[in-house]
Amino acid sequence: MRKIKLLVVDDSLLFREVLSRYIRQDQEIDVVGTAGDPYNARDMILKFEPDVMTLDIEMPRMDGLEFLKKLLPQYYIPSVVVSSSSVRKKEALDSGAVDFIQKPLARTTAEMKEFAVEICRAVKSAYKKRRISAPAAHAGKEAGISAVSVEPVGVIHNEIPRVDRSEIPQMGNKFRKSDVVLALGASTGGTEALEKVIRELPADSPATVVVQHMPAGFTKMYSDRLNRSCKMEVKEAEDGDRLRRGLVIVGAGEHHLRLCRDARGYYVSSKHGEKVSGHCPSVDVLFSSVAETAGGNSIGVILTGMGRDGADGLLKMHKAGAFTIGQDKETCVVYGMPMEAFKIGAVKVQAPLYKIADIIQDQLI
Repeated sequence: MRKIKLLVVDDSLLFREVLSRYIRQDQEIDVVGTAGDPYNARDMILKFEPDVMTLDIEMPRMDGLEFLKKLLPQYYIPSVVVSSSSVRKKEALDSGAVDFIQKPLARTTAEMKEFAVEICRAVKSAYKKRRISAPAAHAGKEAGISAVSVEPVGVIHNEIPRVDRSEIPQMGNKFRKSDVVLALGASTGGTEALEKVIRELPADSPATVVVQHMPAGFTKMYSDRLNRSCKMEVKEAEDGDRLRRGLVIVGAGEHHLRLCRDARGYYVSSKHGEKVSGHCPSVDVLFSSVAETAGGNSIGVILTGMGRDGADGLLKMHKAGAFTIGQDKETCVVYGMPMEAFKIGAVKVQAPLYKIADIIQDQLI
């Protein structure tokens, strides 16, 4: 049984070190990193992919609860808020924290040991609840479905099940790799889902554009991580980037990603803008631009995520003749965006996560 990966976030270096030392005595928890403020925490999250985070409230550069509100809907990590004052306990829980623990006043050895035991208990409890996230439960209520604890195939497990290619739907569309544009969109749970799909695509796969709901700053590190683990080259979008086979362009945080075309071929626009469908970058913005620019010479994929961003854009792609794929309910962390797209007829084929890369490849000649 692997240890729970914990990130400790607190502005006091001494407190971080002392707390981490006591927590490491628990054989079930591994403190993979510590951070002094939310900006450092952001970097640590992408680097170490912790299972649980402890988070102080009063910190430099950004309040801990503000960080929670920005982070959790897009990159969910069960978080235990740790603070000297209990005044903001309700606010912390309302912001998405799974637990709140007050720091000891005296900080004696005995008190710190007792405090660490309480923290370890909370961390283990948070880890067990990690698949019933606050955003997942909220999405379930909005969609009229119950949020249940699931272990999506290909999302939680490291091994991807073998795919019987005879089971892959034969839908008629066939594209040349050199011409087609592949567009993917995701939100909650999408960081893992996107990696599963892109990692299974060969190095000469079609030019690919991606929108994953993420705060600014996260998308560069996420793109770099994908670049290290995938056969295709992956980079964060820069305005004017040219598309080519074998390249994945990931929309930058707080920038809308659009597909454009000129006499030289496809390129992307990456610019600041107002939120569309509640997000910037927005999957709807990307998919709509792909429908307008590439039309039927494109493949659209909508993956796990809360809300309905991307549903309308995927419908435009579908109507323009694109081949469209939606992740199925059983393998979604949150069956929100794919469900909304499926309900309005935007999805041509619905499939489990572990089959999507093979379905994409089966449409290519």
